[in-house]
Amino acid sequence: MKLYQEDNVYIASKKRIEFVFNNFDNIYVSFSGGKDSGVMLNLVIDYMKDNNIKKKISIYHLDYEAQYDQTTEYVITTLNSLKEYANIYHICMPIKTQCAVSMSHTYWRPWNYNQKDLWVRELPENCIHEENHNFNFWNKNLTDYNFNIEFGKWLHKKEEAKTTACLVGIRTDESLNRFRVIAKTKNTFQNEKYTTKIADNLYNIYPVYDFTTNDIWIANSKLNYTYNSLYDIFFQAGLSIHEMRVASPFNDCAIGTLKLYKTINPSMWARMVNRVNGVNFASIYGNTNAFAWKNITLPKNHTWKSYLNFLLSTLDKNLREHYQKKFNTSIEFWKKKGGALNDEIIKELKSNKIPFSKKGKTSNQSNKEVITFKKYPDKADIKGFASVPSYKRMCIVIMKNDFTCKYMGFAPTKNENQKRKSALEKYKNL
Repeated sequence: MKLYQEDNVYIASKKRIEFVFNNFDNIYVSFSGGKDSGVMLNLVIDYMKDNNIKKKISIYHLDYEAQYDQTTEYVITTLNSLKEYANIYHICMPIKTQCAVSMSHTYWRPWNYNQKDLWVRELPENCIHEENHNFNFWNKNLTDYNFNIEFGKWLHKKEEAKTTACLVGIRTDESLNRFRVIAKTKNTFQNEKYTTKIADNLYNIYPVYDFTTNDIWIANSKLNYTYNSLYDIFFQAGLSIHEMRVASPFNDCAIGTLKLYKTINPSMWARMVNRVNGVNFASIYGNTNAFAWKNITLPKNHTWKSYLNFLLSTLDKNLREHYQKKFNTSIEFWKKKGGALNDEIIKELKSNKIPFSKKGKTSNQSNKEVITFKKYPDKADIKGFASVPSYKRMCIVIMKNDFTCKYMGFAPTKNENQKRKSALEKYKNL
């Protein structure tokens, strides 16, 4: 449940940053080049200037090689302008990175020296790469997620720190998984919910977790912050502020807008097509039913529930039982506990005659109400599709081969993470 406070999000974020500087002797900011981490970084630098803090922080940027020219320009300009305040770690390592555009492999490696002739751009100046790094933890089985953790542990030891804080620009409005990160009650620092323990004396901190997308752009405007000019081009291309994403172009979140590279950076696009197998196909069909988005069509004489049963029947026993367990969890949750939906989505449910029950508002100041469904919806073809459960979403999960059911808001369980870790350990020397 969200509890609204008297402080606005700007004042609250400043207090969180002050808390970090008062309690951690080693601080670094994870900076992606996107709008959220950009605002967060600016807030941190403002705090340092206002309080005349001379000790340097660190800025960590993980470079995915294939990205818009505007992002590269913004990142490099920002990093160069902040050398007075920060030690810069511009990382260009051949980590295993998700690839959702190819049928032949599930990951790709940016900055892999074995494929140097295929790189979409040259290595940035003063970056840390495969041939000049001194990371004692490095191995080629590291994913970007694991590399982030290992880097934090490495930096903690390098700085001989007592406590290390990694500031991360995630916002709970972005996804249910991000909301869960903040809503949890375990592994926090001094019981502050916007903190998460990553390793011994190493914590992720989320200073702007309660910002909305509007808040981010209000901050950029009122505080005169610099930001990635790519967002201006996105706006000119007709994207809403909620659709604009700066991410690795080959992951599942970016498939729907991959085609924009053709128009915005045509020369970069030509190199990207040659870089990873399946890119051109994904750009053409990434927002269609070929990639199992919400406009997939229902086979004749089926409901989505009956079609789901058919899809489950095509799977082997173990996989079928895995999905059924996840789906049953969702059904029970929405029938008994319920989820918080805003007024706009509730109105859409009414206009589409999808029956539901109200259990009350999450708080007096909130416009969200907890909704339950006596009968689990067969489909919910509304703007708020991603927030509402349905058998159609379950079908999409199977068709996307979404084993963890991320599309339905699930995060990997502890058991699933352990199985994955064991598999990586078993085959790391192959």
